[in-house]
Amino acid sequence: MKLLHYKMNKKMKHVYVACLLMASFGAYAQTTVQSPYSKFGLGNLKGSVLPNQRAMGGISAGVFRSSYINNINMQNPASYAGINLTTLDIGMSGSFANLKTNTLSENSFNSSLSHLAMAFPVTMKSALSVGILPYSELGYNFSNRMTVGTTTDNTKTVDYLYSGEGGLSKAYIGYGIQFGDHFRVGANAEYLFGNLIQNRSTEYVNEAGAINSRDQLKNSVAGFNFSYGAQYDFRLGNKTSLVLGYSGSSASKLNSEKSQYITIYQKDSQGNELSALDTLSAVENGKTNLKLPLVHNFGFTLVKENKWLIGADYRTGKWSEMSIDNVNQNLKDTYGFSVGGQFTPDVTAINGYFKRVDYRLGFTYDKTYIQMNNQDVKQMALTVGLGLPLQPAYARSSFYKMNISAEIGRRGKVSNGLIQERYVNLHLGFMLNDKWFQRFRFD
Repeated sequence: MKLLHYKMNKKMKHVYVACLLMASFGAYAQTTVQSPYSKFGLGNLKGSVLPNQRAMGGISAGVFRSSYINNINMQNPASYAGINLTTLDIGMSGSFANLKTNTLSENSFNSSLSHLAMAFPVTMKSALSVGILPYSELGYNFSNRMTVGTTTDNTKTVDYLYSGEGGLSKAYIGYGIQFGDHFRVGANAEYLFGNLIQNRSTEYVNEAGAINSRDQLKNSVAGFNFSYGAQYDFRLGNKTSLVLGYSGSSASKLNSEKSQYITIYQKDSQGNELSALDTLSAVENGKTNLKLPLVHNFGFTLVKENKWLIGADYRTGKWSEMSIDNVNQNLKDTYGFSVGGQFTPDVTAINGYFKRVDYRLGFTYDKTYIQMNNQDVKQMALTVGLGLPLQPAYARSSFYKMNISAEIGRRGKVSNGLIQERYVNLHLGFMLNDKWFQRFRFD
């Protein structure tokens, strides 16, 4: 009698861990960040690239396979078609930031889980991917002190306080398929969810018993968006190929619930806030929407199999059309570019571990959707990273790799009343390639 069974080889423990992490992301409130520029729009946009791509400047449109190991490139779902092993990628990130004006300087550090992504081959030329990762981060706290009054004897010192927290997360499921030997297409269905909470307060300084006010606005967002992509290979011989790619994200409306509270309160003589005296206005769970813009990304990579990869991307976004509660957010259209590459001395080296390491370098530049004091806020970063194999060179039944990357960048500049934000973003990802569902036959 013949018996068919599936060899899991203790792989269910990986599924269990992944499910726990997925659940933790569901309860994962919002990633913490401290950036005054996150006040605008949806906050600081994170981008849908994993640590290995971040180390190459974030290139994605033309990234297919950079080596024998499968990578998940959710920024261009057409690339899923090349995944031939079950792939799991879990990671975390941390950020050191320095905020500087002409007179002040402040440092901060924040860290969080960053992503969970999985992919499974469906046929020889198609694969499915699911995952969850941050879409945007919102976090700031600053004040502006002014003197108000009509006469010298009747002036008051007032603090205008601004704070915000929250952000959006993205869960996705995507499919990519290859037609013939050169052409691939793919798409992601994305569920965006999270809270955007912003506060504006007016407080009198050293005025015990004065009536202060606060306006709190909360948008709870939940809805679907769609992204898509295509890639085409040109074989150049000698294991070298040119990959052209395009990816985009549709303009769509997400459901949102708006809650807004305007309250008045007092402080005691020690400056401690007392319970609210009254709520002047309250809007709870008002139905509204959030409109996302159309985004395009074009790119290419030149690849020599298991040796090196270089590439570049150019991206644009119609963020001037974004609205919340049918109110245009006065953002600007964006554009940017990335360049980067990877080099592996010898993936088959048995002696000499560092010959099998992936060495990565890149650069990224963006004109953001923020404009302050008639100046566009721009950001740029140098990126570096390593892909560290975690199994012996002769082990080929499964592949483990740790990807480390760093982004050393700057957003804004100290001029015309702007703020300069210097940052070092660190990303760490653990990647597994393996056969989880393998059929054996016994007589």
